[in-house]
This record gives sequence, structure tokens and C-alpha cells, in this order.
Amino acid sequence: MAINNINGTPGHQSPRTGEGSRAQPGRKDAVTPQIQGGGASSAADSVSLTDTAARLRKLESTLSELPEVNSERVADIQRAIADGSYQINVGKIADKLLDFEAAFSK
Repeated sequence: MAINNINGTPGHQSPRTGEGSRAQPGRKDAVTPQIQGGGASSAADSVSLTDTAARLRKLESTLSELPEVNSERVADIQRAIADGSYQINVGKIADKLLDFEAAFSK
């Protein structure tokens, strides 16, 4: 199938009726997609999911059912902040930040 006038090469003036005009059915310049090879699918065509893909789909389904926020954990932290017992481990935070940065520098 030959494709002509892909990028407006000289020799063919495409008729325009205005900005954003589109090809209309029945016009000479309308492009009609054609299926080569008969267009019929073979009876032997099949699609199968691997075991990994099936497990991934199940995991996605399970995760979508979980809440995005652990409300119980949030409530515990709010109580600890309110009563003054919340302790911040600055060493642990620093280590996590360094690990995070190291992961992106590789």
C-alpha cells in the first residue's frame, strides 16, 4: 500500500475547508485503512497470561482493597504528640535519608 503526501510534499494540494478539517467518507482524499492478509484471524491465535502476570493482577486487586492511610497508626501518633511522649529518632531519619540518596546516585 503506497502512502502519498505524508508531510505535504509539493504536487498535491489538499483541500481545506477551514482549520481542523478532516477527511470525509466518500471523498477522494479520504484514507481508508486496509487489512492485509485476508483480515480474518486464525483459529490458532491465542493469548495466555504467565503465572507472574496472574499473580501481579491478584496483588493489584488485593492492594486496591487496602486503605491508603493506616488510621490506627495515625491516631497513635496524634495521641503521642498530644501527650508529649512522641520521640523522634534523628539518627534513624538521617540514615534513611542517606540510603534514599545513595539509591538514586547509582
